[in-house]
Amino acid sequence: MASTPTPRPLTFGGEPLTADRARRMRWTATGMLAAMAVIFFTTHGLVGDHWAWGYVNSFAEAAMVGGLADWFAVTALFRHPLSLPIPHTAIIPKNKDRIADTMAQFLQENFLTPAVVARRMSNMNVARALGEFLTMAPERGESSDPRSRITSGAAELLAEVLESLDPERLGNQVRSGLAGQIAKLEIAPLAGRMLESAMVDRRHQPLIDGFVRWAGLTIEDNEETLREIIHKRVAGVLRWAGLDKTISSNVLDGLYKLLAEVLVDPDHPLRFKIEEGLQKLGQDLQHDPETRARVESLKIELLENPAVAEWWLGVWERARLSLIRRARAPESGLGQEMRKSLADLGHALQQDERLQHQINRFARRTLVGIATRYGGQIVKLVSETVKRWDATTITGRIESAVGRDLQFIRINGTIVGGLVGMTLHFITTVVM
Repeated sequence: MASTPTPRPLTFGGEPLTADRARRMRWTATGMLAAMAVIFFTTHGLVGDHWAWGYVNSFAEAAMVGGLADWFAVTALFRHPLSLPIPHTAIIPKNKDRIADTMAQFLQENFLTPAVVARRMSNMNVARALGEFLTMAPERGESSDPRSRITSGAAELLAEVLESLDPERLGNQVRSGLAGQIAKLEIAPLAGRMLESAMVDRRHQPLIDGFVRWAGLTIEDNEETLREIIHKRVAGVLRWAGLDKTISSNVLDGLYKLLAEVLVDPDHPLRFKIEEGLQKLGQDLQHDPETRARVESLKIELLENPAVAEWWLGVWERARLSLIRRARAPESGLGQEMRKSLADLGHALQQDERLQHQINRFARRTLVGIATRYGGQIVKLVSETVKRWDATTITGRIESAVGRDLQFIRINGTIVGGLVGMTLHFITTVVM
């Protein structure tokens, strides 16, 4: 059986409306009723002594009647007066299910129909209100602005989420997700188009320069190995004559000179040959099935390589720990960056009417969609929740919310009744 929800103190205007305040007003109204009864019985024997006692006695009598009538009416809403099972009393506890259905119907008809939501949202500038909130200056006495509270909470939430997750499992899941997306993507045509686009805009020249420099450094680092290779390849007579060293030096010097010329001369023939090769590579990546198949095969091998998986886990773990440290450290600048981003977003939301229109339209469509799809479920949830409350709970909640004002009805009934009694006494004794 479902447990009954524990009532929470209701609030109105920031001030809690507790049962204590309603109870104090009830004692005040009851005290006035008792005072009128005492005055009535005290002055009843003094009516003939002076004309003023008649007015006092009539006021007290009518006030007592009015107070009793309003006490009965107010009490009958929540319970049986004097615990007597009088018909048509304890109205709220007896009709709590009907009240739940009425509340749900009122909520649906006035708030959760698509037409109502769309009409209400059409007059609201949600984007501008959000922008004003994000650029709101801190109020007097506050140590931080709203952006600081948002960013600090978001940073702490991010750190807690990252700490609570299993690093290896999450890293493998992220890697599997990325690998799956990359496996679906045929990268050869994409790389070919990128290469062609770079060559059209002449953005491939730094790539060629870098390749030439890399070739020069590679030759320089492996110069002894190259000399040994040349020494083994030349004829024995040349080695006997000692010309192999001269030949290897000339070959290396020629390579250095060639690379230097290619590097400084943008119109060098070898550079054109490299460009022709790059153009052909771009075409093959897009249109040659064999080249595309080789690239795809290499991609799959890399994705399935355990070394790549281990490398990715290391990258992910470093990124995770770095994010946690930045989120927890105020001096890291993460919060400042987030606050600046929120402030920029707030200014954009206030000044860019086109952005406001787009966001307001998105908010309106989202809320209309929620009302269309889930309005019935929301109304049903409200109705079923209220129906699950027992009579004591629903009575306490409603009485805590409006009980204090109902006690004012008793007080006003006492006063108004007394004034009516004085008026009737005047009419019967003076006018008639």
